[in-house]
Amino acid sequence: MASRPSQTSPDRKRLSLGRTRRRLKYEQRIRLWLMALALPTIACAATLAWLQSASILIAISTAILLSTLLAIVSAYFFEQLIRPLQTLANVVSALREDDFSFRARGARRGDALGDLALEINALAGTLQSQRVSARDALTLVERVIHSMQSPVIAFDGAGYLRLLNPAAEQAFHLHRHRSLGLPLADLDLAPLLNAEDQAVFIGAQQDTTPGRWSVRRTTFRLHGLPHTLLVLADVTAALREEERLAWQRLIRVLSHEINNSLTPIKSIAGSLRGRLPDASTTLDDDLQRGLTVIEERAASLNRFLQAYQQLSHLPMPRLRAIEVGPLLEHIRHLETRLAVAILPGPPLYVLADPDQIQQLLINLIRNAAEASLSAFETDVANDTSVIITWTSTPTQAVIHITDNGPGLMNPANLFVPFYTTKPTGSGIGLVLAQQIASAHKGSVALFNNADAPGCTAELRLPLYRAGEATPPATPRLG
Repeated sequence: MASRPSQTSPDRKRLSLGRTRRRLKYEQRIRLWLMALALPTIACAATLAWLQSASILIAISTAILLSTLLAIVSAYFFEQLIRPLQTLANVVSALREDDFSFRARGARRGDALGDLALEINALAGTLQSQRVSARDALTLVERVIHSMQSPVIAFDGAGYLRLLNPAAEQAFHLHRHRSLGLPLADLDLAPLLNAEDQAVFIGAQQDTTPGRWSVRRTTFRLHGLPHTLLVLADVTAALREEERLAWQRLIRVLSHEINNSLTPIKSIAGSLRGRLPDASTTLDDDLQRGLTVIEERAASLNRFLQAYQQLSHLPMPRLRAIEVGPLLEHIRHLETRLAVAILPGPPLYVLADPDQIQQLLINLIRNAAEASLSAFETDVANDTSVIITWTSTPTQAVIHITDNGPGLMNPANLFVPFYTTKPTGSGIGLVLAQQIASAHKGSVALFNNADAPGCTAELRLPLYRAGEATPPATPRLG
């Protein structure tokens, strides 16, 4: 918090309260003036009494009586003069302490003190109105920031976190009470310190899945100190959709051009193989095998391209209410190479296309099983394991498929088409799973287990809510 300017600050303009430079208090000066006016009166009255009566006792009595009377009158006058000023001082003090409930009463126009009291009352009313307006505006801003789906972060000139909303807490896995006041470098947000306006910030979500954010940067002052405000917009989905469209265009072009070449190659190879003489010679056998290889590889490439065409022909999902438990129970029996365990979870319904979600889960469970089997082949003492669990957030069902395989070696390329770490993989399983999840307004993420070998695939799908779909009913699976 910025310190208040000192009383001797040269920036403040000062108005003199009078011509005198004496250091006596205001009340002391008033008392001295009253005494200066009263003493000649008492002296004159005592002198006249002595001259009329020629008695010193009568003169002293007269002086005492007159002094008492003047003291009473002076006290009343002093009270009437000082009390309004003290009242106004109390009102100003209350204003300084942000208490706007005090007002000066009995003020009226036409005299200096009344004008002062009315002006102070008007100032109190203005300050109160401004404070109420500022408080309402601040409350509105706080509610807007807290209800925003975009992360909002503010930090001071030294790089210490001063503000974050719930969206920022969720996006960057922070906790308000533990994170506020810490340097951004300690929170793994150091790149935000120098992020340019409208730049793209790449952060980690779930440890491995990159999140991409468009940054809007501005500055403001709080308690006189400069602060920086960042508003981040998640552009991951938009960029992912652009990537998907780009891959679709590439696949269509490749499919068209390669198929135009593969089809005649396969046809010519088959025709030539059929024209070979029946007599078997070494040359004929070599030609036969060569043409057979050409024909088989052409057919294999054709099947390869047909598999990738799924990425460009994925239909829109036909949503309905599906119960999570029976769905997972059905899918796990499709994996026969190892036992897939399901841990009990809450009764949940999701809005999804049954066929597409089954295909998505089949891909994830197959990947988990192959990862566990690959680890089992290298370490016989290690038992293969695939475990499925599920839970929920206020808006989503969260399904976890955990294996005990070797884990993720290059998570950055998991969702890149054509990329695979398997000798016989096609590189479309996770990409297709991601597209299906995105079409359902959900997400797929993979991350290494924190306290055990292997990795976990996380699928998030929107929960079923009454009135959004057909009444909850477990669809016929298989």
